[in-house]
Amino acid sequence: MPVARFIVSGRVQGVFFRASTREQALMLGISGHAKNRPDGRVEVLACGSVDMLDALERWLRQGPPAARVESVSREELPEQALHGFHTG
Repeated sequence: MPVARFIVSGRVQGVFFRASTREQALMLGISGHAKNRPDGRVEVLACGSVDMLDALERWLRQGPPAARVESVSREELPEQALHGFHTG
């Protein structure tokens, strides 16, 4: 399956961003993880179809209500199989 790494910048820590991302990913059928980075950004590794990844990216650009997303970068990675969706 296609895999993408998203780096989300802005007010994205302490606003339920990872938990909300997990809910959205599971609704879309995406596996992977969302984790806080020491620099204040959130990293999302996502595995799913291109359409699913595009839908997740659109959601990441808005995030949950308390977030203020400034930018989202996307990097395509080699295909691999990931299972479940974790936050860490």
